[in-house]
Amino acid sequence: MYHSVSDHPEDPYDITVTPARLDRQLAWMRGRGLRGVSMRELLAARARGRERGLVGLTFDDGYADFVTAALPVLRRWQCGATAFVLAGLLDGENDWDPLGPRKRLLGVDGIRRAAAAGVEIASHGLTHVDLTRVGPQELDTEVRRSRDLLAELIDADVQGFSYPYGRVDAQARAAVGRAGYGYACAIAPHPALAGDLALPRLHIGRADTAARLELKTRLVRICGRGLEAP
Repeated sequence: MYHSVSDHPEDPYDITVTPARLDRQLAWMRGRGLRGVSMRELLAARARGRERGLVGLTFDDGYADFVTAALPVLRRWQCGATAFVLAGLLDGENDWDPLGPRKRLLGVDGIRRAAAAGVEIASHGLTHVDLTRVGPQELDTEVRRSRDLLAELIDADVQGFSYPYGRVDAQARAAVGRAGYGYACAIAPHPALAGDLALPRLHIGRADTAARLELKTRLVRICGRGLEAP
């Protein structure tokens, strides 16, 4: 689970990875016979029993630097990815982070450029609200309306969802299912919610060197989560 890819030095929420660090992380992965793919490709491969060697790469929030900084690195290492974008904040900023720094979000052109490059475009909701703290009507609007807007924008089906802040409960999971998504990503969902509508992920940050990545992948195997999706 990545977020922003930038050389910006301010990072109070540990959501930024520099392009150079991303390059070294993907080099480490490829050197171990692994290939980064979108969640859609990973799940399709799993359905055929062909997921071995694949790692789901996800980028939450839909920062504009995904196209300018992350995409060139992904291309260099022949990796795919899923970008979870905010359909209600196109060309906006990450106002939900009170400490900043302010970062621009993808707009229509950026999202279409990413889609044209083979990136899976998926939903992160409309406005980055915690879905475990809203009422039923707002919950359904955030989930369903975001899918409809993105499908119209890219002229393609939208199968994936990512819960803002990685938080999911039974109500949010049910809303995602009703909206017709094929899968949804969280961070560390409660075991009772386990399944394709609450997939766990590993947070990857600026400090993740080769040694730390090695440790994290070992921990995933120990936990027996089955799908690797940083």
